[in-house]
Parts: sequence; C-alpha cells; structure tokens
Amino acid sequence: MFQDLDATLAALVEAELPLSGITVSFATPDDQFPPSGVTLPAVAFFLYDVRENHELRTNQWDNTRQESGMVTRKRAPARVLCSYLVTAWPNESAPNPAQDEHRLLGAVMKVLLRHREIPASYLRGELAEQPAPLPARVTAESQLQGIGEFWQAMGGRPKAILHYSVTLSVDVFESTDVGPVVTERVVRVGHGVDHKS
Repeated sequence: MFQDLDATLAALVEAELPLSGITVSFATPDDQFPPSGVTLPAVAFFLYDVRENHELRTNQWDNTRQESGMVTRKRAPARVLCSYLVTAWPNESAPNPAQDEHRLLGAVMKVLLRHREIPASYLRGELAEQPAPLPARVTAESQLQGIGEFWQAMGGRPKAILHYSVTLSVDVFESTDVGPVVTERVVRVGHGVDHKS
C-alpha cells in the first residue's frame, strides 16, 4: 500500500514538475543521501509518520446489493494519514546550490498545492481501487516534536522542508450477509385481508 502511494506521488511530480531531469526519491534524507541509484538533482519524499485520521473516522456501514439479490454489509474503511517530509537536493556541482534547492522545492510546492485531492489518473496499484478520493495537503504543522532534533538524528545539516500529507482508505473490515433485498411488503387492512404492494 505505501509503495503504491510512493509510486503515485512520483507519477504526480514527474508529470507536472516543469523541470526536467529531476529524480523522485523515497530514501531517508540522512547524511548518506543520495543513496546509490539516485542521481541529483532530486526531490525526496520521506514517509515519517502513519496514523489514523480521526477527523474522518465514521461508524457508517456500506450496503451492497449482489447479483443474487442478497445484500452484504460492511463497515466503512479506516482513514489513515500518511505524513511526508519533502526536501530538495540540488546537483552537487551547481554554482548556487542553495538557490537551486529553493527553486526546486518551490516548483514541487506548486505541484502539491495544485491538488486538494490526488487526481485519479496518477493513482497506482491498490490506490486505483480506493473507494474515496485521496485528500492531500501541504501542512503548516508537523507530527515531529522538533525539526532540529530530526536533523540531528539523521546526521545531516538542516534543510528547508515541506510537510505533506495524504489520507488513504484502508479496508480492514469483513463483509457480512444481511439477507435478501426486500422487494414487496404486505399491509394488513381489516380482518384477514392481505394487500400486496
């Protein structure tokens, strides 16, 4: 599931970023970045937090009519918030690496801000089957306690970061058979007379 989200974000950025030759990476942005196989310049999406999105929690049930006439009932999927730190990594030989980093991060920010929901054309793998749209946003808040502590733990020097989150539907409940669809009802009027409708 998370690999499908990574592939979805890569498809979105690669299609809409107005810059060419940019690698989209999901490697940890530590002091060893870029890992082998990642060429610079690059944009790194680091998935650092996954938790239930309580704002979208529901006790709703979905009823589905089968071809046999039976109805199955299922609890609505859980909604899970996936939080990314997005960083830009310029070419090491660039004459103005800080400017290149900020230009690249700004271009990525515009792509991400353009979509309140990830367009269906970019959904990959299991995500193409999602029952609900995937809300996405560049956020002001972070699930991290301290960004300085994060960079210290990564062993790298601080960089500009975008906080980006996407909410997925996660199907964790089984369907149960409710019974056949009700197609007629009997109304009793008077004594012993049945009227069908």
